[in-house]
Amino acid sequence: MIGLASALLVATAPASERCEALAGLALDQASLTTEVVAAGSWTPPGLTRPLPETPAFCRVTGTARPVAGSEIGFEVWLPLGDWTGRLWMTGNGGYSSALPYFGMAEAVRAGAVAVGTDTGHTGDDPDFAIGRPEAIVDWGHRAVHVSMVQARAVVDAFYGRAPDWSYFNGCSTGGHQALMEAQRYPEDFDGVLAGAPGNYRTRLNAAFLWQFTQNRDAEGRQILPASKLPMISRAAIAACRRPDDDPDQPWVTAPQACAFDPAVLACAGDDRPDCLTGEQVAALRRMYAGATNPRTGERIAYGWPPGSEAGWAAYWADLRDPSRPAREGFWRIWAFDDPDWTWRDFDFDADWSRVHARLAPVIDADNPDFSAFRNSGGKLLQWHGGADPVVPLADSIAYAKAVKQGTPGSATFYRLFIAPGVGHCGGGPGAAPQGLQATLEAWVETGHPPERLETRFADGRPGRPLAFERLED
Repeated sequence: MIGLASALLVATAPASERCEALAGLALDQASLTTEVVAAGSWTPPGLTRPLPETPAFCRVTGTARPVAGSEIGFEVWLPLGDWTGRLWMTGNGGYSSALPYFGMAEAVRAGAVAVGTDTGHTGDDPDFAIGRPEAIVDWGHRAVHVSMVQARAVVDAFYGRAPDWSYFNGCSTGGHQALMEAQRYPEDFDGVLAGAPGNYRTRLNAAFLWQFTQNRDAEGRQILPASKLPMISRAAIAACRRPDDDPDQPWVTAPQACAFDPAVLACAGDDRPDCLTGEQVAALRRMYAGATNPRTGERIAYGWPPGSEAGWAAYWADLRDPSRPAREGFWRIWAFDDPDWTWRDFDFDADWSRVHARLAPVIDADNPDFSAFRNSGGKLLQWHGGADPVVPLADSIAYAKAVKQGTPGSATFYRLFIAPGVGHCGGGPGAAPQGLQATLEAWVETGHPPERLETRFADGRPGRPLAFERLED
């Protein structure tokens, strides 16, 4: 790491010189390049549209190689004007290596240092791990932590001091990263925002595979067509409507409390677009129930809630080849390292047990013990859309209950909010939570825990505030 005298020399030079000097910063197993990005609009490499206007910043691009076989790309954007003393790291999406440039631009506009990582690979498919087992570890947890360690050194050298407050903000895979950080590296961040996290990652992939296999007949033909999903969703919403709901409300207020039986849509005669055959009803019941071990009956993964059906088709098969399951590379490469693996080979008993034992310790953020994070003063705000068709809402509820049981006094540092009618990280007919970053900062910096979150519909109308979930054990 850079010495104290060198750090002070860098920190007291003019901004452009300080930025240039960072390229020579001696980091542990990492190298840097730098450039000054002028105030205004800018298009980073790989993007086809410019970012919103930002103030001038020093862009630091780095590569870290913490172990043999690992290569982690990261960027640190340092405001050249006023710095709030805050650092924001933004999470990633799916299995993509794309840096979260729009989130980073938002951080710089707010006067914060911005940090992002490529999670240790290039590409957007689990195939990136072919011949690179360490890349799975990087994606699972190491890349965010290593990037944060390097970012701290860069900030200290540039400003002559560490950040006053460090935050992580992510949804989907970014939410998974958020929980992984708080569990494994509790001192990296003061505040963590985890949206729709998919933190039971091995189980989530099993849920996708279950959706695919339970919607196939013995010959591999699809049973329930995607064209019927909107009709099913409308029926589920109507069946789950509560007495005090608006009769025209196009979402389920409490999906976690509703059990919809698709038999109400059974065709009286031949198959039609507005009803379900007996085979389709049976398939749909299996999908709602979620993945189970056929030998023991043990639950492997939760199903998706009523009211989310319209979005299922995005993940119940590979969009590029609907004859294959979504995320097939996860099974073929990560789970079995077998280029000839197909979905017909999978056994939800023995194979599932092997896969979970092998991968969960590396990629599942499922530890409910936040004692170290709590003791470090950390705060964790989690939220989930009630109509999420990608990550089952029940995952977040089950995890919140586990945290409540696993860490005493969890409400003092961890709170879950559910947004009815909201899809995966946004969208859908419901009102999405607003001001999450500001809410988290108020909790961390002034000690005010969030009792409610304000919400807004896509057309700008305010929605009902969300109260945090006081879950029963």
